[in-house]
Amino acid sequence: MLKVNEYFAGKVKSIGFDSSSIGLTSVGVMEEGEYTFSSAQPEEMTVITGALKVLLPGAPDWQVFMPSEKFFVPGHSEFNLLYAVI
Repeated sequence: MLKVNEYFAGKVKSIGFDSSSIGLTSVGVMEEGEYTFSSAQPEEMTVITGALKVLLPGAPDWQVFMPSEKFFVPGHSEFNLLYAVI
């Protein structure tokens, strides 16, 4: 079943899918901007397009991730994203 979530007055949207073969997965899109998210579960994120600047929990500096690069967010944490279309 598909589940659509909307955040930040519609500037960020995700479509989640839960299946018995792969578990819970989602695809998200966002307008350019800076956002703070909370994560209940650990998450693996892959940048598809654009450049995503990320401040991970406990990290002293922002990191930049480009298309096809992945990063991991621990569960029960808060992290910041700065998205810019390239």
